[in-house]
Amino acid sequence: MSAPDVHAVRLSAQGLTRLVLSGVTVTALIGGLMSACSTGSSAETSSADRRAAPIEAAPAPPEDAGAGAVPAATPEPTPISVPTPGPTSSPEPPAEPTTLRRGDEGDAVRELQERLIELDYFLPSADGTFGAATEQAVWALQKAAGTTRDGLVGPATQEALDAGLRPTPRTVSGRVLEVDLERQLVLAVEDGILTRTFNVSSGNGETYRALGRTQRADTPTGDFAVVRQVDAVHESTLGLGSMYRPKYFHGGWAVHGSDEIPPWPASHGCVRMANEAINWIWDVWDAPIGTRVLVF
Repeated sequence: MSAPDVHAVRLSAQGLTRLVLSGVTVTALIGGLMSACSTGSSAETSSADRRAAPIEAAPAPPEDAGAGAVPAATPEPTPISVPTPGPTSSPEPPAEPTTLRRGDEGDAVRELQERLIELDYFLPSADGTFGAATEQAVWALQKAAGTTRDGLVGPATQEALDAGLRPTPRTVSGRVLEVDLERQLVLAVEDGILTRTFNVSSGNGETYRALGRTQRADTPTGDFAVVRQVDAVHESTLGLGSMYRPKYFHGGWAVHGSDEIPPWPASHGCVRMANEAINWIWDVWDAPIGTRVLVF
């Protein structure tokens, strides 16, 4: 090898060192050396010309890669847990609302009775048995509320109980028996304050025969007073049956006790109420002769 060739190789070796440090690929460097040797370039070639020769650079690293950084591994996908469906079951049907009726017994009945008494619907006592007297009180409540008169304590009747529904008296003074024919109720009122509410049954408006005459089963309306009373079972002079402890307010029409008091008009014209109810009017509340009776 001639002296110029040795000089070129030495320069090339120095350039190799610089290029490697600069990150130039070895392949490009070797290619440059072989090209220099094969062309027989003279030693007079200036260093500026050598530096001007194009050199292929390595691709630039991505912006988020540090020097000597190892590419991050692709994360494994997170497995999705799919619940295994259980056995299909039908939804539970909604519970039927509790309905109290005649014949029921227990604490629920006693609570019902206590509430009725608290609201002044006539009931002798709270004994926990849903009998005829409780049914009469429930009918009175249903009439006051304007709901179905079925004697059953269902949602509508319970709502009236919870709301504390009571009928409003018409009178504001004195001791008065108010007979509400439309709602089939009697209210015992004292100085405008409701004392008791009773289920009653008045004249049904039908015609009937008595002592050979045709009569109409009407209850007269008006502002009356008790004019006569019989503290016993009294037989009708028209042959219409028995009247228990009647209080007459207009001719032969009276408020009296009976064994049959449905929640609708059913009498020949008198105002029927339960025997226990007329006992309360006689023995507890007292309605002597002269007591006002307002029928409307």
